[in-house]
Amino acid sequence: MEKPARVIACSTRSDVMEVDNFNIPINRYYIFLDEGGNFDFSTKGTKYLTLSAVVANRPFYWDNPLLSLKYDLLEEGWDKEYLHATEDKQIIRNRVFECISTELSRLQVHSIIVEKRKTLPNLQSIETFYPMMLGWQLRYIFNSLTLKEESSTEVLVITDKIPVNKKRSAVEKGIKQTLADKVSPRFKYQIFHHESKSSLGLQVADYCNWAIYKKWTDGDSRSYDRIQNCIKSEYEIFKIGTQFFY
Repeated sequence: MEKPARVIACSTRSDVMEVDNFNIPINRYYIFLDEGGNFDFSTKGTKYLTLSAVVANRPFYWDNPLLSLKYDLLEEGWDKEYLHATEDKQIIRNRVFECISTELSRLQVHSIIVEKRKTLPNLQSIETFYPMMLGWQLRYIFNSLTLKEESSTEVLVITDKIPVNKKRSAVEKGIKQTLADKVSPRFKYQIFHHESKSSLGLQVADYCNWAIYKKWTDGDSRSYDRIQNCIKSEYEIFKIGTQFFY
């Protein structure tokens, strides 16, 4: 008699955890973060820095259309290893935003905008500035998340790799400390720093952040208008500041 085929599960993810012999459902969120602009606090640097977060639950419905688009582009002769809004041609950006725009009801975008010349000099080092901004951003997002009764809330935060290699460890240490100070103990969270090319979620965050950055720096809202319905917060953090430091 022929043996039945062995079924191997690709995913071992569980949506429940056991506490004192009771199964408690897990309310799980993912947050993908990306920044626009640079960390040069001088007249040679960008005027603004934007930090944007895409909040979503699994399954990620953008995966299939974006993967299909990637292979369509390869078949059409575009040598695209991954999607990156700044580097992609406008014809490609249009198609990526078309994919993202079909999923707006399943994600939220939160963004903070920093006019960098209003930043106090003692806050301008990346070791101080990046963890502080990320902490403010995540505290706001965590406070806006829906907490379900009789469930455990878990948040997985995935950022693009810290852009300054020599100071990466100091920045990552600062982020952990900032989150410990700012995030409510109601949440269980983990934070990871991955290459953008490894994650479609990070590439979606890159595109959403690029649209917001273009609106603020160039007054170009064409891409912003396509995702506006999923932008839940857009906060200029030093809006009331009147003093410039360079």
